[in-house]
Amino acid sequence: MTENAKTKPEIEFPDGPAPAALEIVDIEVGTGAEALAGSTVDVHYLGVEFDSGDEFDSSWSRGESINFPLRALIKGWQDGIPGMKVGGRRKLIVPPAQAYGTSGGHPLSGKTLIFVIDLLGVS
Repeated sequence: MTENAKTKPEIEFPDGPAPAALEIVDIEVGTGAEALAGSTVDVHYLGVEFDSGDEFDSSWSRGESINFPLRALIKGWQDGIPGMKVGGRRKLIVPPAQAYGTSGGHPLSGKTLIFVIDLLGVS
């Protein structure tokens, strides 16, 4: 079961310093099946850099959701999506250690990231 009725979210620029720990905020609580740690999830998402607000990735921009096992995604998603229900929209503010690392070879290493995720389906 999937829900594609929502539109691409807009992320308000945050005030204050980046959090040191993962922040999970339900924007809209879903009523469908619940994502578990071992689930495969079908999601639409938008990702922006905390400091600049620049969008670095969006499934909406590509016109299709993504379907992945949670264990294959960044730690912030592995910790931030379980408990979410289909139909919900959740914001995750992910510190570097739970995103792409504090330093290294990824362009987003060392950056705090903000994601808004719509959970479309779980299996």
